[in-house]
Amino acid sequence: MRIRLMSLIVLVMCVIAVPCFGQQGFLSAWEKRVKVTSSQQPGWAVPVIAPSSGLVQLFRFDGIRQFTPTHTTTWNIDGGKGFNFIPWYKTELDFNLPPFIQHNAKNVVDGPGDFSMLLKYRLLAGNERHGNYSVSAAIAGNAPTGSYKNGSPDGTIAPTLFVGKGFRAFDAQTAVNWALPTGHTKTMGRPIVWNTALQQKIHRIFWPEVEFNSTFFRGGPHDGKVQTFVSPGFEVSKIKLNADETSRLAVVFGVAEQIAVTHYHSYNHGLAFTSRLVF
Repeated sequence: MRIRLMSLIVLVMCVIAVPCFGQQGFLSAWEKRVKVTSSQQPGWAVPVIAPSSGLVQLFRFDGIRQFTPTHTTTWNIDGGKGFNFIPWYKTELDFNLPPFIQHNAKNVVDGPGDFSMLLKYRLLAGNERHGNYSVSAAIAGNAPTGSYKNGSPDGTIAPTLFVGKGFRAFDAQTAVNWALPTGHTKTMGRPIVWNTALQQKIHRIFWPEVEFNSTFFRGGPHDGKVQTFVSPGFEVSKIKLNADETSRLAVVFGVAEQIAVTHYHSYNHGLAFTSRLVF
């Protein structure tokens, strides 16, 4: 079942993407399309933890250190991130690599987590001169490729809505998704995840922020519980790698700490590091 679901997700995405790669000079056309699409939305930094309300094209690698209630440390290496592309106008396609989970605890086996993909469409947007806002919708697919219980027992489909609004150098971005498992519903439930990020741009590339990361458990063993973190963070975005003003090539670095503010929490003091290559 796991292999079939993963194969189906990859096949669907590849069938959609093939026409883009069959065109002559697709690289230059792709670059132009990315620049036009990006210019029509705000230039906010992608939050450390919460997803962006706009569209992005970059490679991302994260690392998250978590303290569990049993006073052990768990490392989530890669954070389930990967390649984000803008293959078509107003559209983003993400390939998120399986993270590696290192538990540092007895009788718990380390191993890879789940592979996921996301297809996102920007519904409405205006750059800083035309409203300073963005609204997008997406559908994400998760394949249960994790080993030794480091992933989900079954796949999920997650519809997601993103909204962002800016006020001069300040912006607020929020996203909510509902994870719908394809099986093992009694075990996995149908959790709702809500992330909100408040950011302030300072001196062109500095972005202090505070995020609110919540999960509302519906069904499953934690039915009715809520887990919320307040996550102060800081980013440097973007450091240009080319003197050419038309070049998109840049790097981004950021850090945030997830501090639990609800009685129920599966971990606390999650220290998140992020690095991105924008292209």
